[in-house]
Amino acid sequence: MNDLRSTFLPLAVAACVSTIGCASLAIATAPDKQAVHDDSAGAKVADAAFWSTLHGGHYEQIGGTLDLLEAAYLARPNDPKTAAHIGFLHIWRVSERERMETVPPTVTDDIALARRYFDEAVRLDAKDARIHGFLAATMLAEGRIHSDEKLTRKGFFEMQDAVSEWPEFNLFTRGYAMSGLPFDHERYAGAVEDQWATLDTCAHGERIDRKTADFAPYMGLETRTGRKRTCWNSWIAPHNFEGFFLNMGDMIVKAGDPKTARKVYAQAKLSKEYSAWPYRDVLDRRIAQADENVTWFRTPAKGDKERRIMGDSAFACTGCHQQ
Repeated sequence: MNDLRSTFLPLAVAACVSTIGCASLAIATAPDKQAVHDDSAGAKVADAAFWSTLHGGHYEQIGGTLDLLEAAYLARPNDPKTAAHIGFLHIWRVSERERMETVPPTVTDDIALARRYFDEAVRLDAKDARIHGFLAATMLAEGRIHSDEKLTRKGFFEMQDAVSEWPEFNLFTRGYAMSGLPFDHERYAGAVEDQWATLDTCAHGERIDRKTADFAPYMGLETRTGRKRTCWNSWIAPHNFEGFFLNMGDMIVKAGDPKTARKVYAQAKLSKEYSAWPYRDVLDRRIAQADENVTWFRTPAKGDKERRIMGDSAFACTGCHQQ
């Protein structure tokens, strides 16, 4: 019996090790998924529906537009743009959940789905640092939901990388992702500073006065090309400039400085497209109510869809993207 054990035990161990080794080898040598641009009719219809829904602010159409995009993705799951657009719609649905009559707990599932599709888009097109920033933001959000410190830390360092890749875009993204933290959280002050740093970067490295927030001297730098194009309005985000200052003002109000926040809010009016911005009235109310909004933003009233910080409002995405 001992002879049998001495003969078969090493064989069993070797077989186990061999199986584990084969699995690791098979996975490691699998070919990477390759990006393939999808110019099919279905993809074009889905893309047009995406932009029509977002630019029109048609939150109620998200479900139908997702059906078109996911059908296109299932037909050709190698297009990073289609994957990213699916991720955007899931983020929009959860970000502007205050539009819903009743907000179900399951809305948080949209964050997990957004992360999955942003991850796919980044794997297929690692050069787009904007998507990298959105992926990191969803990792941070999902980590907080599940109290998963490992995922939260991974998201934090992914965001650091994204900021290094494209600071003009991802400094804002990082700060915005943190804007829902309590005002006295150790990272909230850094999130506010990220907004100031975004302005410094957009001003070609000049430091914007932290008391006056005067951005008028830099309006001549507006561009539609290069990395600094994300500092301004564009076809993708028709009111990016106005929305940026609305959010920044909100974050500074929440931090407890309504005096400076009023000056920040006012910078939105420098935009040539300001008169067409759908949220002009919101900005005017923000300026008028800045002092009392310190309390509102720190502890938003249930059911109030406007007097809450922009990142937690019914215009968290459309504040920049709605035409």
